[in-house]
Amino acid sequence: MPIAVPAGRAEPPQGRKNKNMFKRILIANRGEIACRVIKTARLMGIETVAVYSEADRDALHVEMADEAVLIGPAAASESYLVIEKIIEACKKTGAEAVHPGYGFLSEREAFARALADAGIVFIGPNPGAIAAMGDKIESKKAAAKAKVSTVPGFLGVIEDEKHAVKIADEIGYPVMIKASAGGGGKGMRIAHSTAEVAEGFGLAKAEAKASFGDDRVFIEKFIVDPRHIEIQVLGDKHGNVIYLGERECSIQRRNQKVIEEAPSPLLDEGTRRKMGEQAVALAKAVNYDSAGTVEFVAGQDKSFYFLEMNTRLQVEHPVTEMVTGIDLVEQMIRVAAGEKLALAQKDVTLKGWAVESRVYAEDPFRNFLPSIGRLVKYRPPAESSVSGVTVRNDTGVQEGGEISIFYDPMIAKLVTHAPSRAAAIEAQAHALDAFYVDGIRHNIPFLSALMTHPRWREGNLSTGFIAEEFPQGFAARLPEGDVARRIAAVGAAIDRVIGERKRKISGQMIGRAVIRERRRSVWLERSEIPLDVIREGDGFVVRFVEAEGSLGQPHQLLSSWLPGDPVWQGTIDGHPLAVQVRSVPNGFRLAHHGYEVAVNVFTEREASAARWMLEGNKADTGKKVLCPMPGLVISIAVIEGQEVKAGETLAVVEAMKMQNVLRAERDGQVKKIHAAPGATLAVDALILEFA
Repeated sequence: MPIAVPAGRAEPPQGRKNKNMFKRILIANRGEIACRVIKTARLMGIETVAVYSEADRDALHVEMADEAVLIGPAAASESYLVIEKIIEACKKTGAEAVHPGYGFLSEREAFARALADAGIVFIGPNPGAIAAMGDKIESKKAAAKAKVSTVPGFLGVIEDEKHAVKIADEIGYPVMIKASAGGGGKGMRIAHSTAEVAEGFGLAKAEAKASFGDDRVFIEKFIVDPRHIEIQVLGDKHGNVIYLGERECSIQRRNQKVIEEAPSPLLDEGTRRKMGEQAVALAKAVNYDSAGTVEFVAGQDKSFYFLEMNTRLQVEHPVTEMVTGIDLVEQMIRVAAGEKLALAQKDVTLKGWAVESRVYAEDPFRNFLPSIGRLVKYRPPAESSVSGVTVRNDTGVQEGGEISIFYDPMIAKLVTHAPSRAAAIEAQAHALDAFYVDGIRHNIPFLSALMTHPRWREGNLSTGFIAEEFPQGFAARLPEGDVARRIAAVGAAIDRVIGERKRKISGQMIGRAVIRERRRSVWLERSEIPLDVIREGDGFVVRFVEAEGSLGQPHQLLSSWLPGDPVWQGTIDGHPLAVQVRSVPNGFRLAHHGYEVAVNVFTEREASAARWMLEGNKADTGKKVLCPMPGLVISIAVIEGQEVKAGETLAVVEAMKMQNVLRAERDGQVKKIHAAPGATLAVDALILEFA
């Protein structure tokens, strides 16, 4: 299906075909955004060239493009970030223009200028606009000059930790330390005290240097209980700029967006217009001529302040496409080719609601630490548009591919669009339940749990949502109530299907009818749910055993599930349901709505014996500090024999450009250190142990 949007794409002015339209473009990026650009280029009849590092030799974007060029080793600093190699690839393949995607070189003024010098068109804003807005410090100065409301802060050069502390003390806590050249949550720290500023300043500079080659940071006041709302703008080279509504991006973890939606449940039409007009005024002030995003921090009272401008396509652009019917990638290409915008502000209307979840290769049960490895199974929900509900999946991976330590751990962006917010959320929850990934850990259980969270569903959001609702992190939970009963019912149905298949294989049914015991005890871990299950036509009828021993109301389960299918898809009493199925010894694991539990289906006799079985003891690793993810040891902050207090830094490990601080969970004495700075460790490798 077309990836773009439910509505049609805007045509060139006066319906004429642009004779200057590019015949071939190069995408200076990788992963899902490279695939995304290729899809739209293909719809426009434009040939594409992919570039790839040695680590991406077998990547999906390489397979999709018409031509592909190897540009260097796995490290981005030796491949995707080398301007000369991108230009050389353009000349080699005859590419007339370059789409930078997001990240990498997308907001580098030097890249746009180098392309222009080589006679190659940059599919993005002009270098002057990038210089004015792409740098977070300079953009705030420009916004202040344009009389745009900005958050109090210090925009000058910060000399050292002492200077940073002095600035923070003057602004007042909490403060945010943020990379000037960055984005995506990298090089960003929130500090609530002098000590946190001193530590966060160094970490932010190091991350900024590693991610963007620029270690400048600035400090600004952190607005308590804020919302993150951004306005999508679109300009051309003829002075026209419009805004395409807003996106709510308040659901964040460590300043990294997790879920986005459009429109925002906070804004009314008047506030939306004010924010949009302010964003357009700022864009016009710097002669902005492409797709860009003006970000605001908003109070719960609908007050808002300019935060920064991203001079590129945003990761979350699909939700805007879904509610406006405008393909932003296509518009960027047309603008770069010299076309006027075919849309005026009055033509922009928001229809329905869209929700996007970022599916990452990270383990939510281990503080969201990165996970790498091969995608043994990758079965996303089918893209579709049925009865006003659209499911879209933007991805850059495929089954058998590998998630590498070298790049961002994004697997996919799952987007749903429906007439209302509630319907879009319900569609997203169902699609997440049907999204099956094996071989690596991923954050789908967490995303599924968020979709059913009452506060999220109410739209009562802030950037502190995850920290407030999951203060101890995200842990495995036993399902209760209706969710537990749904999982138990599906488990009983699955057990019946497996049993029927086994009997057919053994021939037990030949020649005589066999009456099977209907009563089952379904165990979700050690929690028992007794029920009665019987085959009825193409489905099953389940009745739960009530407290007094009687059977409850019948529930009809219908599904075409067969043994080996990774997802049980069907209905319970007519309501759609998706449950992920993984085989384990003597049973299976079922995942639904953020819960993942071992399920055993016993007869009454088996259950009575199982109740006597003791649980095995887990190994005690309380005195050991293990590497929580594959990564590089940046520093060890303690020595053998040292006494440490709970909360003190023990080591810093870097993975996927993020520096992760490992802290002591309790007071103790360091007995032995097993790893040294510079060492590359596997997950669960021993770093140090306590006496």
